[in-house]
Amino acid sequence: MPSLYTQIQTNKRKSFFLIIVVLVLVIGVVGLYSYSVRGDFVLPVIAAFLAIPSSLIGYYAGDKIALVTNRAQLLPEDVGREIHRIVENLAITAGIPKPKVYMINSPALNAFATGRDPDHASIAVTSGLVDKLDRAELEGVIAHELGHVKNYDIRFATLVAIFVGFVVILSDMFMRMTWFGGGMRSRNNREGGGQIQAVLAIIGLILLIVSPIIAKMIQLAVSRQREYLADASGALLTRYPEGLARALEKISTGPSLETAGNATAHLFISNPFKHKSFSHLFATHPPIAERIKRLRGLQ
Repeated sequence: MPSLYTQIQTNKRKSFFLIIVVLVLVIGVVGLYSYSVRGDFVLPVIAAFLAIPSSLIGYYAGDKIALVTNRAQLLPEDVGREIHRIVENLAITAGIPKPKVYMINSPALNAFATGRDPDHASIAVTSGLVDKLDRAELEGVIAHELGHVKNYDIRFATLVAIFVGFVVILSDMFMRMTWFGGGMRSRNNREGGGQIQAVLAIIGLILLIVSPIIAKMIQLAVSRQREYLADASGALLTRYPEGLARALEKISTGPSLETAGNATAHLFISNPFKHKSFSHLFATHPPIAERIKRLRGLQ
């Protein structure tokens, strides 16, 4: 079996490759369709301009939105001494500032990390998680979340979400322009290249229809890769992969988290919708059984 360091480097390379695929998808599809229909590249610039404000809000305030959405409350140190001590000790070991600690009042067994970098990070845990796990298992979960923080996974996930958002926005804009904006009027049409441009426009239109689905699947793949990376990072931090493996076994049998929504589901250590119909089809997490198998196979 590969070592911890090997798994971390492998997952980083795979995630970087997936980001490149998203960028190529956006640039290629938008460029093809915009040029074939309009003869210019104005619309991608307009779409990007419109997306910038919402992207900035998500980047700088996304952590606060995620915490409020999931009804997380700041946990005083005198109330949660043990969990604060675990977070502080592991943060010191990881060489990062201690994140703020929040509690979600729910019997579900789950946790998530948020924040744009280690200096602005927070960790939220459910009350059910603290009640049901022993210390070694809690350390495994916290180490996993600190892995997300140290590896800048939250920033990474934000960038992927922005890229996917670009695809959806541009797809909708171009579809509306095609059907309600006069169809395929391009500079090359007026110069006698109408048939070729019409074919290019049709190809671009087909790609724009399917590209949001492709981009979403890429986003899910990126999220899954980051979970594997955080598992390996957490095991490396505690030097005890079995603690996280046992925690995942207990988490897999717990109830769903009522406060979770589609916008924040990818943040959690385990899919918060695991008991909802068809949720596995668009799951942002790899199967827990596979994660446990990898953890127990680590050297």
